[in-house]
Amino acid sequence: MANDTKKGDIKERFLRILKIAWRKVKEYTRIKEDTDYEATVDSISGSVEFKGFNVWILFFAIIVASVGLNVNSTAVIIGAMLISPLMGPINGIGLAIGISDEKLLQKSLKNLAIMVGISLVASTLYFLLSPINDARSELLARTQPTIFDVFIGFFGGLAGIVATSRKSQSVTVISGVAIATALMPPLCTAGFGIATGQIWYFLGAFYLFFINSFFIALATFITVRLLGFPQVRYVDEAQSRKVKRITTIFTIIVLVPSIFLAADVIKEAAFNTQTIKFVNDIQESEMFKDTQLLKADREYHHRSQNVTLTLIGKPLDQTQVFQLQELLNKEYGQKTANLIVKQSSGASIDVKQQNEVIENLIDKKDETIRQQDSIIHELQRQLQEVKSKEGTEKNN
Repeated sequence: MANDTKKGDIKERFLRILKIAWRKVKEYTRIKEDTDYEATVDSISGSVEFKGFNVWILFFAIIVASVGLNVNSTAVIIGAMLISPLMGPINGIGLAIGISDEKLLQKSLKNLAIMVGISLVASTLYFLLSPINDARSELLARTQPTIFDVFIGFFGGLAGIVATSRKSQSVTVISGVAIATALMPPLCTAGFGIATGQIWYFLGAFYLFFINSFFIALATFITVRLLGFPQVRYVDEAQSRKVKRITTIFTIIVLVPSIFLAADVIKEAAFNTQTIKFVNDIQESEMFKDTQLLKADREYHHRSQNVTLTLIGKPLDQTQVFQLQELLNKEYGQKTANLIVKQSSGASIDVKQQNEVIENLIDKKDETIRQQDSIIHELQRQLQEVKSKEGTEKNN
């Protein structure tokens, strides 16, 4: 009986601590009371406007960002993102759906389409005139969307709308969101794809821009609803129902494809993670004792995935290749992935691949020579010190 009473007291005390902790969490995370509904709607509605000086600011910002991407300058790209007005219409779309404002939704969509068009024209013109036509690392980074871009777009959008809705807006947070969500570089890269006739660059970059934009708008919509922003009221009840129906249909049209797109991005991220682990692990196996991996390439498509290994040294036989394929499919969960093994003794290595193999060997040989030279110089220095000490001791 005494034990039951003691257990009851402990449980009661524990529940009381939990309630106090929960009250503290609510106290520290509460933001609804500090929300300025009217000023937030006015601020976002104003940022949706796109005419006059905004057109020129966007045009110049796109040129600056394109130059930064072209010369691989991160600082220049960041500067361009800070002056870009692209965030306005995207936040406007999320707000419009959240408060059922048909006019704001139409205006935001129209202005976003115009902004995208101007951005593509500006970046395409720049890359047509630029003497540098090769894809640098900053450009390549904007052609392959990953799951991290989804996270950045969504949580960056949350930070942006929460900061915008405060009575005292934080310019630092809003500027940081503009940099983190990186809306401009993908559009510039899409322009590069058009200018150089590389359709996959265009599609990949534009896809990345779409993902960023959608998840920023989604974050705005969710926050607006959670904070209880007042809905736009229409005199005509039929008009009100029509607006709600339009916004609901639009949300579904955008949301459903985005779920599939995001799912594909997640699958690609999992594919890259598992295949990197696969490549690292097999190199430590007994099978690769007399065989060296020169290069491992990964290729992901929605319906097919390839992992290509370029090997040198003792060739793997068909049984070993089959074992690697089974390992990739079963142990690393890549059931549809195809393993391609290119070996120095096989006919599957073409001239270009042979040149790459030779270049890799030369680079490794040069590195080995440099290391040996360094060791020799160090030994000579130590030998000289020993001789100097012996000469000193003899003189003494």
